Amino acid sequence: MDAVLLAGGFVVLVLGAELLIRGSSRLAAAAGMPSLVIGLTVVAFGTSAPELAVSVGSTLGGSPDIALGNVVGSNIFNVLLILGLSALIAPLTVSAQLVRFDVPVLIGVSLLVWLMALDHAIGRLEGAVLGLMLAIYLDVQIRMGRRSDGRDVPVVPAARGRAAFAANVLLIVAGLVLLVAGARWLLAGATGIARAAGVSELVIGLTIVAAGTSLPELATSVLAALRGERDIAVGNVIGSCMFNLLAVLGLTAALAPTGIRVAGAALAFDIPVMAAVTLACLPVFFRRQLIARWEGGVFTLYYVAYALYLGLAASGHQRLDGYREAMLGFVLPLTVLTFALIAWRSWVKDGAPSR
Repeated sequence: MDAVLLAGGFVVLVLGAELLIRGSSRLAAAAGMPSLVIGLTVVAFGTSAPELAVSVGSTLGGSPDIALGNVVGSNIFNVLLILGLSALIAPLTVSAQLVRFDVPVLIGVSLLVWLMALDHAIGRLEGAVLGLMLAIYLDVQIRMGRRSDGRDVPVVPAARGRAAFAANVLLIVAGLVLLVAGARWLLAGATGIARAAGVSELVIGLTIVAAGTSLPELATSVLAALRGERDIAVGNVIGSCMFNLLAVLGLTAALAPTGIRVAGAALAFDIPVMAAVTLACLPVFFRRQLIARWEGGVFTLYYVAYALYLGLAASGHQRLDGYREAMLGFVLPLTVLTFALIAWRSWVKDGAPSR
């Protein structure tokens, strides 16, 4: 029964997110928003809606480890696997705005969340601060979109008129209803499986729940890469990661009576990994403003390595501590340093990213 609830919740979540994305993207396109801004804001919010529904529901339901694991696991999944697979399909061009503004902001927010979690809790006040940062980020994005020179044309249909407006609002409302229902089913199934298998709710949140709630991001970015809509593919991932930290984690912490408890295991490994993979984005994106296929392959292999760690953690394997120390102390720092050197050499040779 738990497996049926879990699978059914995933299906309803993905359907709800699809309806929400379709309606909101068309409204934004009708308002003249460029495709990159739509990807960073509207589409990113829509694809992060499952994380928001699940995290808020799990925290209010007394399962804060699922909420934290969902956010952290989703961001790692987004950067390593979704960007990796998308780049393997076709090399992804990266907008100068992402390199100059969005990725540095995402790195700063990731480090701030790590700092907030050092006392093993993210309180209500800290959640409110994250929410305020989201409002500022959205305001900046809208202002930057209005200053667009028109070259970045929306890639979604921009139907106008009262009938089209009403239809798109109806899609948004239906999507939100399905998201809430799907989140409740998914949570019931996930917690039931965790208790039956003797696996911690943190691991369930980092794996099954994180991967399931990230399915809209995966579908959106992969399809965008196949269609050649590179700004949507990359902007969706970066924007979704931003929304996960500022909106999902912020709102969840603000609504929880005592904030969100941060498990020692998450603070020791998963949150540092999230910060490290986010930091690795900057030199990768900076290098000729391109995510090459080999870089996508590296990202994908790193997610496989992270999934292996989660498998060891779930089984309580005796080699878990050694694996964790090797990843944190050697593999991740070496990778970030390698990408940084490649980006520096590219910058010296070709110059800074163009606007």
